[in-house]
Amino acid sequence: MSGSGGAAAAAVSSAPPAQDEGMTWWYRWLCRLSGVLGAVSCAVSGLFNCITVRPLNIAAGVWMIMNAFTLLLCEAPFCCQFIEFANTAAAKADRLRSWQKAVFYCGMAVIPIIISLTLTTLLGNAIAFATGVLYGLSALGKKGDAISYARIQQQKQQVDEEKLTDTLEGEL
Repeated sequence: MSGSGGAAAAAVSSAPPAQDEGMTWWYRWLCRLSGVLGAVSCAVSGLFNCITVRPLNIAAGVWMIMNAFTLLLCEAPFCCQFIEFANTAAAKADRLRSWQKAVFYCGMAVIPIIISLTLTTLLGNAIAFATGVLYGLSALGKKGDAISYARIQQQKQQVDEEKLTDTLEGEL
């Protein structure tokens, strides 16, 4: 049984990750670290949120614990090495584009806040939401340099001046 799982993991991991195309190595590590810290904060806040008699707080706490597990599974699969499907799930998560991860992580972090708006749910999901924001920013891409921006503006200005002179000559 472990032989087939290893072959499946090797086949899945041979696919190139889609999200690495525009991210530098340090930004990729920042996103991963943010995901792990978000998982820890979700887990701790989720456990703390479950210590109550209000059913909505318990539901939000359970959702936060599931968020923590999902974040750890996607961002740090070595923490879940004893779970058989961890490598497969992590490989599928690595093939997602940055904007898809951003939508998934931000949506995942907002749901407990919608269920029960408390300070615990807000603070517990803040880092998980920030992970989604970091992935979203990486999907936007790099900012252009000042020289190319100045050239584009100069070209636009020349085109506008030419149009203005053409319209003025047409009126005379």
